[in-house]
Amino acid sequence: MSETAQIPKAPLARKLLIDLSIMTAIGVLLAFLGPFGTINQPLAVRLVSWVMFAWIGYAIYSPISLLVDRLEAALALPRPALWFLGVLLATIPMTAAVWTIGFAPNWPVMPSLEQALTSYFYVFLVGGAVTAFFYVMETRKADVSVEAFLVPALDDSDSPEEPPIRFRERIPPHLGEELLALEMEDHYVRVHTALGSDLVLMRMRDAVAELDALEGAQVHRSWWVARDAVTGSTKDGRNVRLVLKGGLEAPVSRTNAPVLKQSGWY
Repeated sequence: MSETAQIPKAPLARKLLIDLSIMTAIGVLLAFLGPFGTINQPLAVRLVSWVMFAWIGYAIYSPISLLVDRLEAALALPRPALWFLGVLLATIPMTAAVWTIGFAPNWPVMPSLEQALTSYFYVFLVGGAVTAFFYVMETRKADVSVEAFLVPALDDSDSPEEPPIRFRERIPPHLGEELLALEMEDHYVRVHTALGSDLVLMRMRDAVAELDALEGAQVHRSWWVARDAVTGSTKDGRNVRLVLKGGLEAPVSRTNAPVLKQSGWY
């Protein structure tokens, strides 16, 4: 990367505000429902406890998405399975936090094996349900069928001039204009060209929307690939990766693989 990327403060602040508002609402709802025996506590105590647990849970569970994105792109493993594994791991520190706070302001007592497993199970139920809720919301926003991004090659008889590709204006000049692929990295998009790669501050779906005049497809949740950049493919079991110019490889999601194969991408 040729330049130091700046942190997108506004998008991050907006996302954090929305997510914490949702978590606060979930905490208030659980306080009124009083699950796992907490209904016997005063309402004020339940409100403070559940909202605090919701915020702590957000801090512990939300980083799972970064881990899932990187492992899915690197290993081409099923995304739901990675999320399930992430929740299993994140529930360990969350259970410790819930158990410790439950004794405040006194020093916590070491739980027995049965108590630890019971607490873990309860925390997993709540943490898993909330994580699934956020996962469904993100999936509905990000998962668009690859067929919507399969842009047919333009025929000279259809248009006398090649329509402009808006995203090319965002490509750093030193990378040229031969776009090979886009790769999502957290809140950035990594632009891959024949001359190298660099980061651009924008969301993947916004970048893809500016490539509507270029023949290509979002082959994976984290990857968009130009059709003429594909030189071959590799397959490891059910996992398919497209080989691009320069040796770059892009994973293909299992849901998109049949559509791309039928369209002659590999």
